[in-house]
Amino acid sequence: MPPRAGKCGRAGAAAAARCYGRRPVTRSLHPHHDRPAARRRALDILRGHGWVSVSFQLLESDFRYWFDGDDAFVAYVDTGSAWVVGGAPVAPEARLREVALRFTAAARASGRRASFFACERRFVKAARMRALRVGEQPVWVTSEWETVLRGNASLRYQLRRAQRKGVTVRVATADELAPADAPVRRAILQLGTQWLAARRMAPMGFLVQLEPLTFAEERTVLVAERDGELVAFLSAVPVYARRRLFVEDLIRGRRAPNGTTELLIDAAMRAAAVRGDDTVTLGLAPLAGAVPRPLRLARAVSTPLYDFRGLRAFKAKLSPSRWEGVYLVAPGSTWLALRDALRAFAGGSLLRFGVRTLAKRIGAAVSDGAAQVEPEHGAPLR
Repeated sequence: MPPRAGKCGRAGAAAAARCYGRRPVTRSLHPHHDRPAARRRALDILRGHGWVSVSFQLLESDFRYWFDGDDAFVAYVDTGSAWVVGGAPVAPEARLREVALRFTAAARASGRRASFFACERRFVKAARMRALRVGEQPVWVTSEWETVLRGNASLRYQLRRAQRKGVTVRVATADELAPADAPVRRAILQLGTQWLAARRMAPMGFLVQLEPLTFAEERTVLVAERDGELVAFLSAVPVYARRRLFVEDLIRGRRAPNGTTELLIDAAMRAAAVRGDDTVTLGLAPLAGAVPRPLRLARAVSTPLYDFRGLRAFKAKLSPSRWEGVYLVAPGSTWLALRDALRAFAGGSLLRFGVRTLAKRIGAAVSDGAAQVEPEHGAPLR
């Protein structure tokens, strides 16, 4: 559950406005009963200024919203000591630094630190704050996908394996996703529940909560079927201001043959081309690439819980056109901001998250488990 809205906005907004000599047009998160309206307002701004790859995820349930006029907002999680932002402010490029500074001032006035997680180079340059590289994301140019296939025999083999086993992939229609009782919708949600039950870690939030059908009408949802049964699905979201498709969720069940994941990714690349998208990304490979030495050590010691190397290797074998750095940005210590980000993912106390994870692993050891999934989930830090 997302944290309850508190007294987080009016004093901070007014203080931020005073800092910049402007009227206090900013607002904190709307009261809980107004959250759907706030999300719709955020979606309207996203359609014009959603540039960072994770921008669509800001519509999901963990986030509070801080609006700055009619053309900018910041989506964040309140950990109790920090406001941790998903990605960068959603705003015109010329206003990125201004909105970031105003939000930071509002956080400070409310007794909170501010930081921005899963940012990209554009915001790093605009914000002129401290930045810590936390990983990288693969990017494919859609017009080059056929060339990738011709040069990747292993990938072609995986596609044929799934096809020989009778797996077909298609786009789910609006009628299959919108009604609560639609069989395809129910099957997608059931498979997602099974995946969560099979994870080695306790459920996480912030940018990794599993909500594959939020604003389903805006998404590209692909279903993989075998003998009339849903065996896997892919949910991709638009990065509106960038003509990019972000594969947010990719889950396969235990009855999905080998190659099903690759078949879904191939279909996503083709769907992106039809949509007119220039690029596709599978999202962050955390702690991958040229990260600082302490993060490389963290990658090594955390392997029993999360296979960071395996996730990066899976994405690399699909021959991306390039890799783009992903950053944590903060006005103060980036290492303190990293701890704040971890608390945002954990839903609060890191110690309590560790206890929940331990209890889950003990429970899994005495049960069969409901689902098997590929090494990747397609989303940042999944």
